[in-house]
Amino acid sequence: MAMLQAGRVFHVVEVVLRDKPPEMLALSPKGTVPVLHTPDGLVLEESWDIMQWALASGKHEGWWRLAQSTQNLDLLQINDGDFKQCLDRYKYPDRYPAETRPRAALRAHAVAALLAPLEARLQQHPWLGGTAPCATDLAIFPFVRQFAGVEPEWFAEQGLPALRSWLAAWLASPLFKACMIKLPPRSLANL
Repeated sequence: MAMLQAGRVFHVVEVVLRDKPPEMLALSPKGTVPVLHTPDGLVLEESWDIMQWALASGKHEGWWRLAQSTQNLDLLQINDGDFKQCLDRYKYPDRYPAETRPRAALRAHAVAALLAPLEARLQQHPWLGGTAPCATDLAIFPFVRQFAGVEPEWFAEQGLPALRSWLAAWLASPLFKACMIKLPPRSLANL
């Protein structure tokens, strides 16, 4: 979404993670997505680094600058740590047989850790950048979307009206719709 927002020209390669192409692994032995190989040869393997590369200069610099507040960086740290850990175990309990907390406890912890603070912030302003969206919105939105999708009826009944409005706005955005177009897998060698 950051690449699209910034108007960056890029090629997308749909990767089947259980069948990672050798070209991808040669580029990024870590084997995770996303991976960005810039025209000057730089390889970026983290979403936040890719967002910075896309947004930190030019007419979209505000998207990056607004994301650098202490509050936004704290939310991002919670999202990428505690919340993501709970989300993974809540969404995929079979992948974590050693997890002793019931799904309801994981769900409650995720709400307390991130969703309640997000709700409080979004009650003050429509975006995490205040009156305008920022990179923090783009970074956190996909994980909130995943969380809401596990038990949509339950999520709809929670006292999180500002968060639900924020999520609905992103889901309806042309930016999100543009990046959700399913592409056929293709080789990196053909780019």
